[in-house]
Amino acid sequence: MRKKHILLLTLIGLVALLAGCTEINQPITEESTGIWNNWFVYPLSWFITYMAELFNENYGLAIIIVTILARLLLLPLNIKQLKSSRAMQEIQPKLQELQKQYSSKDQKTQQKLQEETMALFQKNGVNPLAGCLPIFVQMPILIAMYHAIMRTEEISTHSFLWFELGSPDPYFILPLIAGGATFFQQKLMMAGSPAANNPQMQVMLYVMPIMIGVFAIFFPAALALYWVVGNVFMVAQTLLINKPMMRNNNNNTGGDKK
Repeated sequence: MRKKHILLLTLIGLVALLAGCTEINQPITEESTGIWNNWFVYPLSWFITYMAELFNENYGLAIIIVTILARLLLLPLNIKQLKSSRAMQEIQPKLQELQKQYSSKDQKTQQKLQEETMALFQKNGVNPLAGCLPIFVQMPILIAMYHAIMRTEEISTHSFLWFELGSPDPYFILPLIAGGATFFQQKLMMAGSPAANNPQMQVMLYVMPIMIGVFAIFFPAALALYWVVGNVFMVAQTLLINKPMMRNNNNNTGGDKK
């Protein structure tokens, strides 16, 4: 868990560095140079503009559609993440037994613990890095979305519902929804699992929604809209995936009891 958090913080730092190295005030066009502009920002800017033109220059609706399409593309990774997360939660008791059995801090014992832990993971189909993979993919998309919004005049200057896409939500409605949806989605993932009693997971349950909400307060409303739609999509996805998984687990438990 600790290594995963360090990896996540490192990724966020690298993405922040990447974002800082690009001139945010420079308009994005077909003539823009650099791998970041040519492969991430401009294609996203072009696609949002194209979708908006199909719907009478409704850039807010275009961002919603692009967000849903992006989530659909990431769906296989997210399904793998949810299954691996559920499997990780189910083996927590066995993992804790191993940690107690090999509690000594000498190198030989710790090496044995790592070997037994990896064997337990392989036996139950758990990939410890599965939860990080969607984050690795989503972070560049998120930063590219930010640049596409700020560096495309057509997007940043248009309004949608009660807010301007290029400015923060003046009524803080989107940040509240983004934070609430993040909390609900994490709560759903933890429901009925041993991780619900894990102090670290309990902290993350509240810290992540607060972070998302605070970021959404200061960032353009278009980016907050992207977060809201993406989080609502993730809630629906978690509900659809978890129900059959929990049903199968209950059936297996019932079969074992018999």
